[in-house]
Amino acid sequence: MKVKGFIALAVILCIHSAVFAQPDTAISLPDAVSLAVKNSPALLASRAHIEEAVANYQAAKDRQLPDAKITGSYLWLGSANIDLKSAQNNNNGGSGRPSAHQAIYGIANVSLPLYAGGRIKYGIEAADLLKQAAEMAAQRETDNVTTRTVEAYTNLYKAGLTIDLLKKEIVSGILRDSNLSKLEQNGLLTRNDLLKSELQTSTLRLQLLEAESNRDLAGIILAILTGLPENSNLQATASFIPDLSITPDYASLVNAALNNRGDVKAGNIQAAAATYGIKSAKAEAYPSLALTGGYIAADIPKVLTISNAINIGIGIQYNLASLWKKNTALKQAQSKINLVQSMNQQLSESIRVQLNTTFQRYLLANRRITLYLQAQAQAEENRRIIKDKLDNNLVTLPELLEAEAAVLQASMNAQAARADAALAWYNLQLAAGNYTISNN
Repeated sequence: MKVKGFIALAVILCIHSAVFAQPDTAISLPDAVSLAVKNSPALLASRAHIEEAVANYQAAKDRQLPDAKITGSYLWLGSANIDLKSAQNNNNGGSGRPSAHQAIYGIANVSLPLYAGGRIKYGIEAADLLKQAAEMAAQRETDNVTTRTVEAYTNLYKAGLTIDLLKKEIVSGILRDSNLSKLEQNGLLTRNDLLKSELQTSTLRLQLLEAESNRDLAGIILAILTGLPENSNLQATASFIPDLSITPDYASLVNAALNNRGDVKAGNIQAAAATYGIKSAKAEAYPSLALTGGYIAADIPKVLTISNAINIGIGIQYNLASLWKKNTALKQAQSKINLVQSMNQQLSESIRVQLNTTFQRYLLANRRITLYLQAQAQAEENRRIIKDKLDNNLVTLPELLEAEAAVLQASMNAQAARADAALAWYNLQLAAGNYTISNN
């Protein structure tokens, strides 16, 4: 009866999994990263910063275009008295002054900047550089989103590996318990040894429940990052593991980071933009020239009518206060470039620390693969020896159970070590600015 019970339990578990479990959706790492980048709220904010920088650039370009203004008014004048001297002289002291009760006038002015000491030109160059810096900053934010996605993907893959190993071990445990039950019924095995075997199988089932919970949680996290429904039941594939036999050159990684990373590029561009701020501040000491033109029309009934009053000329503007006031804009621009340069130096140091850390972690993860594979082989050989001894009544069943548990743990460690090394490799490439989204 006990043998039939174990077999029935295994069948029930399989039926339960097939009926109630929703189908898994396999997703590749490049697809996951692409979706995460597309749907990331953080990147939406970065895109907003880019749009703002583009608008500022367009506003700077618009300053070199003509300004045109139109002004028009209707005025009620009450009982205004108009004294036209020229009219009185022409009339030789004629009768009285004209009065007006309303007035209408319109003015159109056009001004085209000709020279502003370079302020307009430098403003355009600085705005263009700041637009590029915003784009580079968004690139680094993309790397941050990619880092979180790769980590979530790795956790999901490791959880799936654990579940597969535990399921195989549970099936083996059920078969083992079935065979041991026959021996116990025939008096060839003690009841206590059978209970120890059944207890180990029950422990594996508990571990499976925990592993499935971890898998579900990792899947939900990845689904949230990628913008997919939380009940998508995502499944990671082994194709994300790169060739781990290659050890990257550390010097090349440092050189790549200092040339490829978005935050480095953004910092360099911001430093260049700050130099234009200094040039623009110095240009405040120069006058501004503009080509001006306009049209004036006015009508004061019974008094004055002006039409076709077109004017054109050149206007000059110079701030005399600049002769005795300190150029605070220049000091602010100099402080800005000093700040940017200091931040770029700090970033360079931080990158070297980050690269060295991730590089050492990758080397350690790679060494662990070799050691865990050796441990797995040793555990399997140990189990084989103990099983042979058990067949010859040289050891007890609990020793075999312990050896099988050691094999399971060694197998899980070896499988997880490859995933951890893959995660370390991706983190290293991201730190160096070498990772690009691609669908192979």
